[in-house]
Amino acid sequence: MAERPKHDYTGFLGWVEDRFPLMETWNYHLAKYYAPKNFNFWYYFGSLALLVLVFQIFSGLFLAFHYKPDATLAFASVEYIMRDVPGGWFIRYMHSTGASAFFVVVYLHMYRGLIYGSYKGKRELLWLIGMAIYVVLMATAFMGYLLPWGQMSLWGAQVIVNLFNTVPLVGNELSTWIRGDFVMSDATLNRFFALHFFLPVLILPALVFVHIVALHAVGSNNPDGVEIKQGPKGNRWEETAPKDGIPFHPYYTVKDILGVAVFLFVFFAIVFFAPEMGGYFLEKPNFEPANPLKTPAHIAPVWYFTPFYTVLRAIPDPWYGTLAMFSAIIVLFLLPWLDKNPIKSWRYRNKAHKTNLILFALVFLVLGWMGVEPVTPVFKELGTRMTQLYFLFFVVLWLHSYPQRVNYVKWFGILVGVVVLYDIIFRFNAEATEEAAQMIKQFPLILLYLGATLLLPAYRKDFNQEKAVPERVTE
Repeated sequence: MAERPKHDYTGFLGWVEDRFPLMETWNYHLAKYYAPKNFNFWYYFGSLALLVLVFQIFSGLFLAFHYKPDATLAFASVEYIMRDVPGGWFIRYMHSTGASAFFVVVYLHMYRGLIYGSYKGKRELLWLIGMAIYVVLMATAFMGYLLPWGQMSLWGAQVIVNLFNTVPLVGNELSTWIRGDFVMSDATLNRFFALHFFLPVLILPALVFVHIVALHAVGSNNPDGVEIKQGPKGNRWEETAPKDGIPFHPYYTVKDILGVAVFLFVFFAIVFFAPEMGGYFLEKPNFEPANPLKTPAHIAPVWYFTPFYTVLRAIPDPWYGTLAMFSAIIVLFLLPWLDKNPIKSWRYRNKAHKTNLILFALVFLVLGWMGVEPVTPVFKELGTRMTQLYFLFFVVLWLHSYPQRVNYVKWFGILVGVVVLYDIIFRFNAEATEEAAQMIKQFPLILLYLGATLLLPAYRKDFNQEKAVPERVTE
């Protein structure tokens, strides 16, 4: 039998430590895990995502006590929870608001990784695990979206599942296998309920655990993108503590309390005063029971899926639209290999890179907005242009990896030419005069984006000038 390492703990704690690495784990991941001393507010969102996951697991558990995964009873059971179960409305609104809050903090957490280059160095696997969490979160949310069995739940899920029909050769069999039937039915509801419970209770916590282990193995990134130097520091923590590092506990555990307090204030304000959030968190059609014979006037998924739904709608062909939608997610996995610039943080990158990141956030928000709007010629074309800009972002990000070597003017011409050729070959229709007019009117969006990210650094040195990275993290 292997002996446990020696320790100074006595009493009951010492007895436990002899048999289980309780304090060893506590010290490794919290008390003696040295994080950079310059974390800012962007670093609240990782811990907030963990908090919301706990909210969702426990609120979902209480909802499951009364929910009935039966096509004839599901909607009525949700109404029963809302009207007759003591405190049921509160738990249901916590869960529905928590779903949106989860995506808010996860999107901000991902954007922080983007602006500070947290996927670089030895953190590629850390980023990939985080992206796996995001994909599982999307699958969990999609399956949970069907469970209220309202009008938008039914038809929104119908649209998403029908995407698999477009897969060549096996599409029909695949969508039938996902539904468990030829139509959205009781079988679909049962399997979605089981998976919705299984993923956040077992798979998500396991992935989060692996994510944290990977984070602590390579160390946390920071706003400077500079690794904290290894000791000795010789302070009151440890003689071998790293320079510019402070113990995660109590310093960041206490700091996170502020972020948690602000988050809870906003979260419960929404729960008590605006749980529907104007139809974005809970859509009005979802307060009607599912009716397969009555199609809603406008079918759209819940807001956190709408950026990718807009990408889907931007391409008329169902198969290529589905491919583009999944590509918009897959390309995020490739960030560590697209952005090869050795400078991690945008603090020290050139202005063109900063402009690119800010415009990407705006494009993503517009994509989300377009996904909930009806398809009109103006909005349809705007959604298409935003989709083109979304994918152009990753090309420009790759080009910004080599700011002193890349020929920005040449690449501006190449990318503009690619967009023009795509429009002429696949989109232009002289007979559809209004659509053609919108295509021409909104084309300057492409020119403005590529001009800001490629032409400005080509003709203005200050837009292509990178700053010197400090050897140690700044305050």
